[in-house]
Amino acid sequence: MVNQDPTNPSHSLFDQFVQTQTCKEVQRTFSELCHHLELDPRDYQSFYTKLKERLNYWKAKALWIKLDKRAQHQDYQQGKVCAKTKCLVLGAGPCGLRTAIELALLGAQVVVLEKRDSFSRNNVLHLWPYTICDLRGLAAKKFYGKFCTGALDHISIRQLQLILLKVSLLLGVEVNTGVEFKGFVEPSEATDCMCFSSICMSFSPGFRWKELRGKLAIGITCNFINHHSAAEAQVAEISGVARIYNQKFFQDLLTEEGIDLENIVYYKDATHYFVMTAKKKSLLKMGVIKQDFSDANQLLGQANVDQDALLRYAHSAAHFSTGHRLPNMQFALNHAGQPDVAMFDFTCMHRAENASLVRERKGKKLLIGLVGDCLVEPFWPLGTGIARGFLAAFDTAWMVRSWGKGKPHLEVVAERESIYQLLSQTTPENISKNYSAFSIDPATRYQHVNLNSIKANQLQHLVPMCVHGPDSVGAFEELLKWCQQHTAGYDRVKVKDLTQSWRSGLALCALINTFRPHIIDMSSLKESDSVHNNQLAFSLLEEELGIPPIISASDMATKEQIDKLSMVLYLTQIHDAFNERTPTRGKHQGNGCQTFIEVLFKYDCWSQFLCSQPVAPLSAPEVTPDPELSPTSINNEECYFCGQRVYVLERISTEGKFFHRSCFTCQQCGTTLRLGRYTFNQHTGKFYCELHSEQLEMENREQSPSVKVGLSVLSLSRWEIKPFCCIPCCQLVAQLVCTEQLRTASGQK
Repeated sequence: MVNQDPTNPSHSLFDQFVQTQTCKEVQRTFSELCHHLELDPRDYQSFYTKLKERLNYWKAKALWIKLDKRAQHQDYQQGKVCAKTKCLVLGAGPCGLRTAIELALLGAQVVVLEKRDSFSRNNVLHLWPYTICDLRGLAAKKFYGKFCTGALDHISIRQLQLILLKVSLLLGVEVNTGVEFKGFVEPSEATDCMCFSSICMSFSPGFRWKELRGKLAIGITCNFINHHSAAEAQVAEISGVARIYNQKFFQDLLTEEGIDLENIVYYKDATHYFVMTAKKKSLLKMGVIKQDFSDANQLLGQANVDQDALLRYAHSAAHFSTGHRLPNMQFALNHAGQPDVAMFDFTCMHRAENASLVRERKGKKLLIGLVGDCLVEPFWPLGTGIARGFLAAFDTAWMVRSWGKGKPHLEVVAERESIYQLLSQTTPENISKNYSAFSIDPATRYQHVNLNSIKANQLQHLVPMCVHGPDSVGAFEELLKWCQQHTAGYDRVKVKDLTQSWRSGLALCALINTFRPHIIDMSSLKESDSVHNNQLAFSLLEEELGIPPIISASDMATKEQIDKLSMVLYLTQIHDAFNERTPTRGKHQGNGCQTFIEVLFKYDCWSQFLCSQPVAPLSAPEVTPDPELSPTSINNEECYFCGQRVYVLERISTEGKFFHRSCFTCQQCGTTLRLGRYTFNQHTGKFYCELHSEQLEMENREQSPSVKVGLSVLSLSRWEIKPFCCIPCCQLVAQLVCTEQLRTASGQK
């Protein structure tokens, strides 16, 4: 045991660690403390226990009591539930660090990467009551004595990061600053790993965002140096004042300063922090914006903003709103050494379509989740950012817990997406009020949570059912070799892969012609007429062999990327059908794809769709230039909305109905809907978005139908939901595993 002498170096280092106020100093003092105590921070499984044993210091004991209470919660199972799990957190923002803490308590090996080497964000965050309680439970007051004293309910981002960084380090989290994430290295070990992104990566594969667009809204933030004088202490904060509630204040501001605002907030922390919404007309008149543009990016672009005028505008607004009582108002500096003033557009807010997904490489699965602003971009006037960010951190940790316990991957993701549906509707009023009982278990935080609101069969596109082990690689190669063998020798046909080589339709026609010569006149086909070629092949394969096309002929010819898994399954069905007979052209190897077929049959939901019908005599159908095929073929479903044919690759299903993804729109406004986020009237058969569910309520009152509501709805009259980017077709597997479809298509359970 280390002596409790106040002059003990370890005690002094611990005090420095607790009190230091920069990221670099925190890391330095922590490293020196570990060196002095002969501790290896990389020994994550026993680091915290050894630290407590070797640092026998009364000030530290008060901290251990707080952290031990949290660690002893039953959800963590004494840190054993995720002991074999590796986690990577991208970004050391508050939400990333809060996630890292929970993962460490679950027993995981946690590594945090932060591309910045300092914490310099002065902006102040509003805290909901539960976040204050949560941070107190992590001993926030031990690290920052002023934390939420009295009626204060806010903290600067920088200070919050420092608190969470210190807790993370004490729990054995490895934090690397000045390190930028570039990508993943292909796995070579048999250990599962996972990654949680707390910052928005521009090219996050598999994640798509939708946009909430409203009227033009221009925000301005500014920070002034807090000299902590008596005069400054007397100035009252402004927790939030809007024009509608204090018209005289804003009219006086406009009259005296020429500044026209919608609202303003003032918080006092390490800096004097102001955030306001300014009207465009006022900014143009005051010369802040040089020229008016309809495009927001152009309007607020650096070339169109007079920085000096912006500083004057922000200074005048802050000075007036505090009654000219703040003395010596000097701008604080940002990370670039410039006055900490920023103007931004929050007309468009983004949120991720999904919160998690699974990727697989070489038989190893990687669970990826979003946390923080990249999951749901906060709407600052409501002060929701850090509160919902922490809720998402807990939800993500709960997902990791399920993953670590060996729960089926589809069920893990389905449960996470079910919980995610509640996040945007959370307010301080509708979450549970028993804050001390909050844990990573969603039931302790959300009053009405349905962990099964989204079914696993709706999320196949987030968890690709890839085949495992060395046999799967060989199976794909065997399928490719089989295709190459039976298309060899044809003019203008060269099969190099299972996707792009099939775009022109000639390879499919050649494959058919190998087994049924004289059905297709290959010499009459033009490589440039891809739509005709694909339609011819699709028609033959469907009408005679019962293999429905996965995509329209026009999309096959024009789409930039053809889904590989869909093509593999489609070609496998062709192989299985043609394998019943010996080809007339060339030598046929009957077991060429046997390994692949056997592997696929391990997945019962896939095997239902592998065609095993014997080959019937083929006859060439009459082909027209129309890219849409006849709707009378077998295995055909019509779109519930438009009545047109639904190709397998385009198809989604809910409420027992099939439809095109693009047709799944709100009856009222035409907004594209998302599975699990809609309201359905079973009597009228109409679907509505969240914002127009009131129409459903009116119908309900008038007709008293049976109504099914997918989730609680928050109606924001100002905002409308529009797709942020085009919604891609689902992968084929996402459509094939639906139990209802299996029963409908095959009559089998």
